[in-house]
Amino acid sequence: MYSLLLLNGGIGARVGAGQPKQLLKVRGIPILVYSLVAVDEIEEVTQIVLNYPPGWREQVEQVLQAYAIKTPVTFVEAGDSRHSSVAAMLPHAQNDKVIIHEAARPLVTRQDFESLIAAREENVSLMLQIPFTVAPVDPNTREVTGSLERDRLRNVQLPQKFNKAHLQEAHEHALSSGKVFTEDATLVAVAGKPVHFIDGPSQNFKVTTPVDVRLATYLLQEDEGEDE
Repeated sequence: MYSLLLLNGGIGARVGAGQPKQLLKVRGIPILVYSLVAVDEIEEVTQIVLNYPPGWREQVEQVLQAYAIKTPVTFVEAGDSRHSSVAAMLPHAQNDKVIIHEAARPLVTRQDFESLIAAREENVSLMLQIPFTVAPVDPNTREVTGSLERDRLRNVQLPQKFNKAHLQEAHEHALSSGKVFTEDATLVAVAGKPVHFIDGPSQNFKVTTPVDVRLATYLLQEDEGEDE
């Protein structure tokens, strides 16, 4: 069985909505709800650990009540970074296996979670091929410093699943080495634990800007039309 660590602690400054972006409504539904609904019927997920921005717990609880989320939820206040938020949520996970997702990816589907759970390896992330060329640069001098093989690179997506003990050890390793990571697949890999990937869908992007909100609205409307 799995505990879902659902990152929901951002304040959405780049969206500029005056409230956490995960509470913004897309097609009349708060962004947070899409991830909750996608996972709520999955039997293997028996607990949701949900963080929240400081001062916003009441509003987040009201969303869960309004949409009758059945999976038991444990609330944890968000840290000052994504890295610290995951570290704070981990001790509250009741299962030996965890899934990490973020509410800011509302186009995740139940099938995405089920494909991740079905993967035979313990530590697995959804990832996407990069369709464009990327290059290492020096941001100070604006100089291109080399080249990278696109076939050996992936866009890291969520959700991700981990052996809880491996993830805890990786966070302890990062703490002792003074490193901070922006996601957990590379954190676990750098700590020496095997991490694999499966292909994710291109629409599973992170809502960060007002343009992303409009794109998510369009794609969710299109998906609903296909289901009718």
